[in-house]
Amino acid sequence: MDTIAVAGHPMRVAIAGDGGRPGVIVMIHGPGLDAFIEAQVDDLAAHGYLAAAPDVFHRQPDDGTDAMTKVGRLLDREIIADVDATVAHVQQLGASALAVLGFCMGGRNTYLLAGSRPAQWKAAGVFYGGNIMKAWGDGPSPFERSADIACPMIGFFGAEDTNPSPADVAAIDAELARLGKPHQFHMYEGAGHAFRNFTNPQRHRPQQAADAWAKLLAFLERQLG
Repeated sequence: MDTIAVAGHPMRVAIAGDGGRPGVIVMIHGPGLDAFIEAQVDDLAAHGYLAAAPDVFHRQPDDGTDAMTKVGRLLDREIIADVDATVAHVQQLGASALAVLGFCMGGRNTYLLAGSRPAQWKAAGVFYGGNIMKAWGDGPSPFERSADIACPMIGFFGAEDTNPSPADVAAIDAELARLGKPHQFHMYEGAGHAFRNFTNPQRHRPQQAADAWAKLLAFLERQLG
């Protein structure tokens, strides 16, 4: 873990990989900066990236509050500030081209970041990001920022998910297509929300998870080199 400051407040960042590589910002899921997220950071480093996952819950007390309550306290403007600080940190470490990806709420926040900092990213990866149509705090929702997205996007979704539902995914897909935004979405049968999360045996689907990760890595190589 590294610790960096955001508006004077310390924030943990899980980080792996060497400088001089393409950088990948990994957006955490509802359970937080946990073993699953650390494993994704480590795997990206093993594939040649400088990966970093900011703890966007850092403003909240570590008092055992349940994950959904903590998620409900997040604000888009604060998430953007956290990632701005993380990007500055990895650039100081020597990261070159940048991508952003995330899981669950992190997939939603990836979409937010792709639209709010379009000049920053060469690629974006969304894993079952719910609430893309909903703003957290003031300002436009991630979906309402679709016209500003400038990088190619890849997305992975479960056909049995309810947030995002297949209808949600179809609406996002249609909007990106209407706007002429390069993207590719993959829908997995037999999978619901968080199908890549190996720490949740009820939700984990190893076959679909492995296929999605292989596609994500190939996408990053095409976009980042």
